[in-house]
Amino acid sequence: MNKIQVLDSITIDKIAAGEVIERPASVVKELVENAIDAGATSVTVEIKDGGITFIRIADNGCGIAKEDVRPAFYRHSTSKIRSVDDLSYIHSLGFRGEALSSIAAVSQTELLTKTREDEFGTRYMINGGKEERLEEASAPDGTSFFIRQLFYNIPARRKFLKTAMTEASHVGELMNRIALSHPEISFRFINNGQPKLHTSGNGQLKDVIYHIYGRDVADNLFPAEYEKNGLRITGFIGAPLISRGNRNFENYFVNCRYIKSQVIYKSIEDAYKDFTMQHRFPFTVLHIGMSGEDVDVNVHPAKMEVRFHNQQELYQAVYEAVDKGLRGKELIPKVTVDVPKAVDAGKKAQAEKPEREEKQVQAEKPAPPPAGERDLDYFMAEMKRRVHSYHEENSRKEKKQPLREEKQKQPYQAGMVREPEIPYREKDAGKPPQEPAKQLDLFEERFLERKAQAEHKLIGQVFDTYWLVEYHENLYIIDQHAAHERVLYEKTLSGMNTREFTSQMISPPIVLNLTMQEQEALVRFEDRFTRIGFEFEEFGQGSYAVRAVPGNLFSIAKKELLLDMLDSLSDELGRNLAPELIDEKIASMSCKAAVKGNRRLSAAEADALIGELLVLENPYHCPHGRPTIISMSKRELEKKFKRIV
Repeated sequence: MNKIQVLDSITIDKIAAGEVIERPASVVKELVENAIDAGATSVTVEIKDGGITFIRIADNGCGIAKEDVRPAFYRHSTSKIRSVDDLSYIHSLGFRGEALSSIAAVSQTELLTKTREDEFGTRYMINGGKEERLEEASAPDGTSFFIRQLFYNIPARRKFLKTAMTEASHVGELMNRIALSHPEISFRFINNGQPKLHTSGNGQLKDVIYHIYGRDVADNLFPAEYEKNGLRITGFIGAPLISRGNRNFENYFVNCRYIKSQVIYKSIEDAYKDFTMQHRFPFTVLHIGMSGEDVDVNVHPAKMEVRFHNQQELYQAVYEAVDKGLRGKELIPKVTVDVPKAVDAGKKAQAEKPEREEKQVQAEKPAPPPAGERDLDYFMAEMKRRVHSYHEENSRKEKKQPLREEKQKQPYQAGMVREPEIPYREKDAGKPPQEPAKQLDLFEERFLERKAQAEHKLIGQVFDTYWLVEYHENLYIIDQHAAHERVLYEKTLSGMNTREFTSQMISPPIVLNLTMQEQEALVRFEDRFTRIGFEFEEFGQGSYAVRAVPGNLFSIAKKELLLDMLDSLSDELGRNLAPELIDEKIASMSCKAAVKGNRRLSAAEADALIGELLVLENPYHCPHGRPTIISMSKRELEKKFKRIV
């Protein structure tokens, strides 16, 4: 056996760096978090070759005093804590004092910094953990880091880095999350000389979402709010139609720190369960604030994982915030039709006329101001153009001339409010100004309201599956299977809450031979089953007889159905789920009894089904997330038949 030796400090730093610095994105994360902790209101990140050869991070924070520059690069040197007791009250993003030491050990590092009180700044150069220069230098207030040739002295680590494009994408994803976590800070991200992100720092989270994800996402957001017992949740959740195939768009932050948490993503997805298809994941940006005593961030070197004091309370809070946000809107998807590309000769001149007018209107639009500016002159010119456009459209209406769809507006009425426009930003320089904000009628009647049913015009059934209903200026298409699933599901849940159910005896009884895990699930949740009409009798040796089932399940009560339900509940034995969530899982069995597609219903049956939808808490989706209703406007149909252009 070799003799035990104490490693030198440089080797120790290189080994320790492997725990903190995995790739260029790790360097960016540590230094940007330090900039945020330094009180910066503007942070610029620039990389080249994916950050492998060059990283620049500049901020306008408090800077580092000259006498503190050298100690800042010592291992475990930090200004964030003084003792182990401070770990319970951490509000900063960084606190371990490992970042600068680790980065300097595996790169060529240059620091340029200045405090507001000092007349001159400080330049410090350290390569591979060895100090090369410490001197006075001219510098702006704040701190700038220049990181060159990452892992140049550890070739084995460097060769495991991915391509420059892949590494740059990791940095880009990181910057998106950091920008979402701090909308009050202006962030710039530049990759190989090309601007990729620039947020305004105006504190508006929705603006940051628009910058990163675009208009389609920003226009389909619902606010999410919760506050109770010192736990506060704010942010936005996406409409079900912008769901994704993975969890990359589930963003949540605890005390402004981006983390990954099974508890949080489980609560989000459980709240969305009735609104999204299986294997689809929602869009969320949630800020969760709690006391430092209730969360342990000192679990993982990268601080990506945390431990919560009361996971069940957190689960319930997130679930309630998301659920409340989703149920505050009518979520009937609107169907649009493609505008025909071909225009026949007889219509060509008429089609070209609006196009010429559009070009003329575009020419009258004021040019965008220089990047980052939106002065009063530009604002007034834009308002004048819109007022002129509004009067022009009203004049056309009086003459009964056709209007382009993109210029059509609704007259203002009492009860209407205008949604705020996303403000002009530097990112939009060179692009046409955004479309005018849409109007929202707060007093519009909804299709799925009891008082509206008298005006429903039931047209008929197509493909023995879908029912067509005319209401005002819209055509509604209802999937009878999805709608019936929703009705049965909510009826079962209601019966469990009120104990109003019918129980049907079955003879001979269904005998279940259960595994130990299935038996545990049945024993643990038996009261939830009996509340909706099940009756069980134990035979011994893991066997149970099912002597009665809920009335609505009598026709489909089979051994396979019950075993599937117990298997699903067995997966939840290790989690402390709330009783209502267990009820929802059990109630999902009732979906099996729903009327199927390709089955003809009478008009009276369809009308009764629609009537039952009207009183549901969530009539828009089946329990598996598929829509129950879609709509198409009269205008869309008229466009399809070229009655209007």
